[in-house]
Parts: sequence; C-alpha cells; structure tokens
Amino acid sequence: MTNTGERRLDVTPSPQLTAITAERFSGKAWRRYNGYAFAAKENLIALVAAELANAVPAMPVGFVQTGEGFQLVAVTGLEPAVNLFVAPDGRWLSSYVPATLRGYPFRLVKVEGREESLLCIDEASGLVVETGLGEPFFDETGQPAQALKQVLEFLSQVERSRMATEAAVDALAAAGLIQPWPLNLKRGEQQVAVTGLYRIDEAALHALDDKAFLGLRASGALPVAYAQLMSINQLTVLERLAQLQAKLQAQASRVVQKLANLEGIGLSQDDGTLKFDSSLTVAKKVYQ
Repeated sequence: MTNTGERRLDVTPSPQLTAITAERFSGKAWRRYNGYAFAAKENLIALVAAELANAVPAMPVGFVQTGEGFQLVAVTGLEPAVNLFVAPDGRWLSSYVPATLRGYPFRLVKVEGREESLLCIDEASGLVVETGLGEPFFDETGQPAQALKQVLEFLSQVERSRMATEAAVDALAAAGLIQPWPLNLKRGEQQVAVTGLYRIDEAALHALDDKAFLGLRASGALPVAYAQLMSINQLTVLERLAQLQAKLQAQASRVVQKLANLEGIGLSQDDGTLKFDSSLTVAKKVYQ
C-alpha cells in the first residue's frame, strides 16, 4: 500500500458573531436548533477538561496548534470539512455532544479592554426570528429573558472550564509532552497522511522526574494527559462512522430518487435529537 498526498486538519474558523444588546435585539427572538447540520463540516471541535469524562468514551481527543499554543479538541473526522458524527439528516451519531456545539448559535467572546466576555450570536444561523416566533431575547423591562440567562450561565460554565483547560494544556506543552500525532487515512489501496494533530508523548510522560510530575499534577494537567491517551483507542469509532455514513448516504440517495419519481410529495426535515434545553440539563451535571 503506497502513501500519497496529505490532509492537514485545522479548526474551523469562527463565524461572524454579533453582540447581543437590547438596542439590536429587543424586538427579536431566537429558535432552538433541531439538528446538527450546522456542525457537519467541523472535524475538530474545541473541548474543555470538565467534559472529558463524557467525551473520551465517545470520540478521539487530541490537540491542535494555534497562534497562542495548543488547544484541546475532539476529533470528529480525519478529512477537512467532514464531521462523521453528523448524519445526512442532521442527527448526531454519538452518545455525547461537545459543549461548544450545545451552545449554538450563541458564544461568549472576549473583548480586549473588557473584563467580562460578551454574549454573541451567529445571525447567519437562521435562528434569529421576529418576536412571537421563538424565545425572546429580552423581557418587557428590557432585561435578558430567562431562557437567555440560562444560555449565558451555561456558556459561562464552559468558559470557566476553558480557562482552566488552557492552563493545563500550556503546562503539558511547557513540559515537552505534546508531539505530532502521525495518522494515515485509507483511500482504496493508498494511504494519505493526516497532519495537524498532536498527542501526548507517553514515553516522555513516564520519564518525568518527581518534581516535574508533581508540577503537572498541581496544574491539573495530568487528567488531560491521561484522557487523551485513553481516547486514542476511539479512532476505531471514526472507521465505524465512516462505514455508517456511506450506508446513510446510499439510503438517502435511494429515498430522494423514489420521491423524485412521485408528484406532489415533498421531503420533511427530521426534528433532530438533542434540543438546547435538554442539553442544559446534561451540561449542569457535567460542570457540577
């Protein structure tokens, strides 16, 4: 089997976000997402340490290099812009959904010169609607509505864990424990090298002296390191999902072809699986 070409994996750039203010959104509402089609091209998804206990049994975990160091991510596909965990109809094909996705279409954004982050929304999501068609952003007094407060609290929990996670990952990098993760993607009789991913250097971890090891323990970095190592076995999940995706695509093509031969019949969208409100319940359990 020959090795040819290369696939480099990078985190999907953030969408253009709009700060949520009473002036801009007081006469508008938002709808909860009903599927994960919005994440269908995200093959690397940011994770925080607090969710690793739930993420590791479901998906491989690694690191990617950013302009500021390394970032902890869930690996949901080994090809650019292909998320194997999202079915053609938008369903999520796993037992765990990363917190970053459960916050969609909202995100907390740090602003230079401000101590507090701004709650923002992706207006291109199609989930911003007129009043009466969804959850209001603000109540009659101009204060954030209860549902928006829940969103803010959830994302604030994630952000607090993200800060601790960044410190832990920085400690692992400073100790020289993060190394390139050599992977190959099968394409028929050929193998394509996958680059851009990093993993823990297990040999270097075991070779640490007592002082360095205790320093990592104090920084909270050891659970992240061991979780990443344990998750490597979940690469087989990607293989099974690739096979499942091929079957789902074939089934969808057959259904479309049958419907195309009939008159007066249209396709309807599945309601999806995990709604944001039920996700909040899961998130609270994770971050307690």
